[in-house]
Amino acid sequence: MELRREIINKLKEWKERCNRKPILLKGARQIGKTWVMERFGTLCYKNYVKFDFDRQPELKEVFKTTKEPERIIKELALYTDQPIGPEETLIIFDEIQECEEALNSLKYFYEDAPQYHIIATGSLLGVAVRRRNMTVPVGKVTILRMYPLSFREFLDVSDHQVYEYISQLSELKKLPEIILNKLNAEYRRYMVCGGMPEAVVGLLENKGMGEVDAILQDILDLYELDFAKYADSREIPRIHALWHSLPAQLAKENRKFIYKVVKSGARSKDYEDALMWLEDAGMIYRVYDISKPGLPLSAHQEFNSFKVYACDCGLLRRLANLPAIAILENTAGFTEFKGALAENIVLESMLPFMDTTLFTYWTSAGTAEVEFVIQWQLDIIPIEVKAGSKISGSSLAVYSKKYEPEYRIRFSSLNLQFNGGLLSAPAPMAAWFPMIYPLLNKTKPLVSKC
Repeated sequence: MELRREIINKLKEWKERCNRKPILLKGARQIGKTWVMERFGTLCYKNYVKFDFDRQPELKEVFKTTKEPERIIKELALYTDQPIGPEETLIIFDEIQECEEALNSLKYFYEDAPQYHIIATGSLLGVAVRRRNMTVPVGKVTILRMYPLSFREFLDVSDHQVYEYISQLSELKKLPEIILNKLNAEYRRYMVCGGMPEAVVGLLENKGMGEVDAILQDILDLYELDFAKYADSREIPRIHALWHSLPAQLAKENRKFIYKVVKSGARSKDYEDALMWLEDAGMIYRVYDISKPGLPLSAHQEFNSFKVYACDCGLLRRLANLPAIAILENTAGFTEFKGALAENIVLESMLPFMDTTLFTYWTSAGTAEVEFVIQWQLDIIPIEVKAGSKISGSSLAVYSKKYEPEYRIRFSSLNLQFNGGLLSAPAPMAAWFPMIYPLLNKTKPLVSKC
């Protein structure tokens, strides 16, 4: 089974740019970065060549002896049976964190030899750069972030007919019940397996939940090994404790990150580096509280108040040791964590298509909370997330009364409708936000000039 990754469309756009820079592809482990690069090379180039600095340590000598791109290419050609042609060969530098000289060479390829198309990536690239104090050629590379498989990509394979229907919406009206039911059913399946490609394939090929859980556990175990391999020894227990506290942090009614949940008596200064490690590894997303929803949102963040989400809902479920049946059958007692999982999946559904968007949240003296507040162009948009069909609660109303936003959004399991500035949409449609939001303007009545 072949998954279709939408990031390849971004890579195609990059290929056609006249001022193209080498790409640094960043993202969590096991999300399919190497597969995407190779697939892109196969689809869009005459050929591709891959140089792995971990498996081929002898490659490092090439970059230590020269900074001239043409000489580097001539020497790299000795390590491959494929020709390396300008414009027609995709050059892949894998595990580039193992060779700082190769990382620095990207600057010279951009300045002196832009005819060579280069994508570089590596395991925990952000972590390695920070830990080793490596120099990144700022301004000379394009940073491209990759995420786990989104629900949109999952649905494209699991039920392409429903995917096409949602992708072609041109107006905000109720979905046919058969579409809504299928959409919510596939969404529950995605909640179970998440977006790690191997787990997705296991689920869609009907290998059984035992196999899917084994795949997810293998990835979690690999992450644990990464702590020991890439973190300072004094930080390892803190990173481990933070990561394993994630289900407890999110299961609280108030999901604000609290250090004492990690360890009694824990202080922020002791754990900030560990939090940054997990962020650099792409394993968590940090969302800050805001004092008020003003432009720009970045100016109103409260950096001592934040929530932490997992990069992938499947890994979060497995980390919490939550059986898949609890999600698939909506088991009693699965309430607080159900809400946390709903928030997590909405965030990870939107990020791949809005990765330059700042996600924040809003609280009011502990009495009201809006799960997400985003800045989309010049609009500040509150987003409420409900885990099911029960939409009771006054938080969005409190926010709306105080700030009078033009538009509000609520994601739940209810059908699509737009009324009085409130867009109520099925949570699975969060991944289509950039397409849906422009449709709101079409609902405005025309004003006569007479």
